[in-house]
Amino acid sequence: MAILKINRTFVKNKKHMITYQTEDITMPSIKKRETTEWVKQVAAGYGKKVGEIAYIFCSDEKILDVNRQYLEHDYYTDIITFDYTEGNRISGDLFISLDTVRTNAEQFNQPHERELHRVIIHGILHLCGINDKGPGEREIMEAEENKALALIGL
Repeated sequence: MAILKINRTFVKNKKHMITYQTEDITMPSIKKRETTEWVKQVAAGYGKKVGEIAYIFCSDEKILDVNRQYLEHDYYTDIITFDYTEGNRISGDLFISLDTVRTNAEQFNQPHERELHRVIIHGILHLCGINDKGPGEREIMEAEENKALALIGL
């Protein structure tokens, strides 16, 4: 998949690399180093190491295009996670629609920062093996999101 990389920030060390990119949208104001450490901490809680993670922040239109092209789904969503995990090293491309994050924050009366971080960690939880489509899985996912958010005081 070719991705137009308009704005890219790398945070890496010898063990992992997380990139933060945008496509057709302004980079959200997140603390990248702190977010990277948080992601690493959450993954470690599931016995996982962080490999290559690409966060691609985009618009509703872009995420709809990705959803149609790669998943054959015709709807907007807050996140699409492409999982490239091998063994206990999680890797993936995580497309996050900042438009939908904003809409969801308003709809669920949540602070924007909390909703954005909920979606950021949601994709990581998928890469760690947590699902949210089957019976009772959504509740498990929400509980795990809340535990992760508590680690950073959100």
